[in-house]
Amino acid sequence: MPQQTARHPAMTTGLTLLFAVAGGAAVGNLYWAQPLLDAIAADLHASAATAGWLVTATQLGYAAGILLIVPLGDVLDRRRLVVVMMLASAGALVLCALAPSMAFLLVAVSLLGVTTVAGQILTPLAGDLADSAHRGRVVGTVVAGILTGILASRTISGLVAAAGGWRAVYAVAAVAVVVLAGLLYRILPPLAPKASIPYGRLLASVGAAIVKERSVRWTLALSSAGFAAFTLFWTSLTFLLAGPPFNYPVAVIGLFGLAGIAGAVTVQRAGRLHDRGWSLPATGVAWALALASFVLAEFAPSSVVIVITVVFVLDVAIQGQNVLNQTRLLSLSHEARSRLNTAYVTANFIGGAIGSAAAALLWSAGGWTAVAAAGIALSCFALAVWTIGRKGPLAAPKSPESP
Repeated sequence: MPQQTARHPAMTTGLTLLFAVAGGAAVGNLYWAQPLLDAIAADLHASAATAGWLVTATQLGYAAGILLIVPLGDVLDRRRLVVVMMLASAGALVLCALAPSMAFLLVAVSLLGVTTVAGQILTPLAGDLADSAHRGRVVGTVVAGILTGILASRTISGLVAAAGGWRAVYAVAAVAVVVLAGLLYRILPPLAPKASIPYGRLLASVGAAIVKERSVRWTLALSSAGFAAFTLFWTSLTFLLAGPPFNYPVAVIGLFGLAGIAGAVTVQRAGRLHDRGWSLPATGVAWALALASFVLAEFAPSSVVIVITVVFVLDVAIQGQNVLNQTRLLSLSHEARSRLNTAYVTANFIGGAIGSAAAALLWSAGGWTAVAAAGIALSCFALAVWTIGRKGPLAAPKSPESP
């Protein structure tokens, strides 16, 4: 153990911030296209409906990358794996910038989704490099960086595209990713694999970790509910702000993400609550805040101030519980952190997909009122899961056995 510690760099504030920025840049690649769909469709002579598949293709590629690549963090040199994946995503970004047709771009964004998984490799690596007394703070900062990347990408994309066109967005992102990969390669030493497991068994062990450990299942239930609430709200918010009484243009709608960023930054220290043993109570408080924000959201159509308040409070609640859930999950096992993180992100992806799909159906059925009511119901469900789980599997988790 002392030999292993000596080979690891100290998880300084600077290195933690580098991990956070690199993770945020990686996950931001998934969302560059969202505010650009009309511009891309016009430039490539495609319909808006066809352009809409760009987001879906990226997300499907990301799901595949999470399932097939992230578990390798437990059996390969993570310094090399992170750098290789970042350079591969830079190559995919270049292909996006040069795309001559919509079909070519769909393939390119799918490859981008598969390769832009560095953030989900860096998060468990941060948990490994941090000492146990500060693991919550370190992981919380990296997770906050990733969440900020999700929220900031839409605003950044719109600003860069306004200055240089939609292709410039992907070109600038490629340069940024290469620079970050170079910094990580210089700072991180080679990191020995934590286990030697055949690839087939490695993938199977992701499911085994979920089946064997009740605390993992309960944490995944809470985290996936959080992402469902997150995507339910943000997808529906676009519909609300684009129609009466607001009738905001796309550029203005994107600026509401700044309130979400403020919420994500506010909770970057939530991991410290885990370090102090307050993870479970704080998770309950976060869900109580989410419930309150959805109740307030019922009145959002009457005031833009209420909208901004709901955006901020809901992001504090959802991002706060995400930081706590992920930190708690990564504390269960040293050997299986990358596989546990794979399960975590996959569960969130499923929850997010359900939330997005529900948003469209609820909006058609009952508008904003139906969306807010669904958010209230989802928050109550999560609070019920938390109430039962905190006295059972969440209260005294066992460390999963290393497969």
